Amino acid sequence: MPRLQLLRLDHAPALLAFERENRAYFAAAVPDRGDRYFADFDERHTALLAEQATGLCFFHVLVGDGGEVVGRVNLVDVADGSAELGYRIAERATGRGLATAAVREVCGLALARYGLTSLRAVTTLDNAGSRAVLARTGFVPTGEVDPDGRPGMGFVCELPVGPV
Repeated sequence: MPRLQLLRLDHAPALLAFERENRAYFAAAVPDRGDRYFADFDERHTALLAEQATGLCFFHVLVGDGGEVVGRVNLVDVADGSAELGYRIAERATGRGLATAAVREVCGLALARYGLTSLRAVTTLDNAGSRAVLARTGFVPTGEVDPDGRPGMGFVCELPVGPV
C-alpha cells in the first residue's frame, strides 16, 4: 500500500516520472502543465520545497513500495486556518481507493500537524471521480465555479476540532 510522505528533495526523479507518465491522462481533466514545467522541473521542485519551508504550502506524494510516486496531495495557499486541497492519482492506480485514503490522511494532517480548521477544493463538473472523493471525505459543495474556463464546483470541509 502506498505511503503518504511530505515532499522532499529526493522525491524529484520519481515525481518527474509520475508527471511525465500521466501527462496526457491529467490533461484530460485539468489544464496541461506545459513543456516548460518539465524542462524546468528541478528548479521548480527546489522552489516548491522552499515554499513548503515557509508553511504556506504542504506538498505530499503517495509513494509505492518500489519508491515510485503514484499520487500527489497538496495543501496550498495556507492562511487563517484554511488551505486549498489538490490531488492527482496515476492512471494505473485509480479505482483502488487511493485518492480517498490519501485525502482522508491529509485532512488528518491538516488538523493535527498543520493546525488547519478547514479545507477548500475545486473540481470540474465532468470529473465525477474527484467529486466522489470529495464527498466521501467530508467535503460539501459551496457553489458553482469556473476553473480554467470550465464549469465546476467549489467544496469546503470543516475539520473537526476537539473530541468527536
